Amino acid sequence: MRDKKILLVEDDYALAMGTEYALQAEGYQVIHAGNLEEARKALNSHLDLILLDVMLPDGNGYDFCSELRKKDREIPIIFLTAVGEEANIVQGLDLGADDYVTKPYRVKELLSRIAANIRRSERVDKDREPEVYSFGSHNFYIREFRLLDGTEPVDCTPSELRLLKELVCNEGLVLSRNRLMEKLYDTENAFIDDNTLSVYMKRLRSKLSQDAGYIETVRGVGYRFRREDSAAYEK
Repeated sequence: MRDKKILLVEDDYALAMGTEYALQAEGYQVIHAGNLEEARKALNSHLDLILLDVMLPDGNGYDFCSELRKKDREIPIIFLTAVGEEANIVQGLDLGADDYVTKPYRVKELLSRIAANIRRSERVDKDREPEVYSFGSHNFYIREFRLLDGTEPVDCTPSELRLLKELVCNEGLVLSRNRLMEKLYDTENAFIDDNTLSVYMKRLRSKLSQDAGYIETVRGVGYRFRREDSAAYEK
């Protein structure tokens, strides 16, 4: 992750300096903005990721995130929020943020989230969707839409496989329930409600058997497909 550039939008100077020091120690270049005006100016630079506070002196991070997404800016955004309320977290994810970290955050967790988001962004940019995604005893042939447990085919519906694809292609990232429903609606061209998503998830986990634990429930928010090195994440 050397030479990757991160925009840190945070008005708490002490927290910003501590975060900047930790990021630089990992080899990241950091641009610090104390408000949205400074953040907008920093967009002229090539950025690999944005760490975005919610409450800022001249506005809020939700508006800035929405502004970026309307301009089709696909840069990864991680919200830094002191608010642990579920509704606030879901709002950020639904506006197009890729992940969130609740203050006070652990440095190792923050670094893990940053690395996961940058890897995903690079994979999307280079159109390098893997042909096979392996986890536990399962091999998911993404382009062929086949799931094997060892050498045995797993009988899944197209909807269950589309759900699995969305999860594994965003490994390590929290996906809100609304985002998953929207994605399934786009591909199914049919109405997907909250109950339907729950049914798909229950069936998929059942069919994954001993590997169902790879899909983590983030209470009140959504789901995350954990990576092998996700020990820094909390369930």
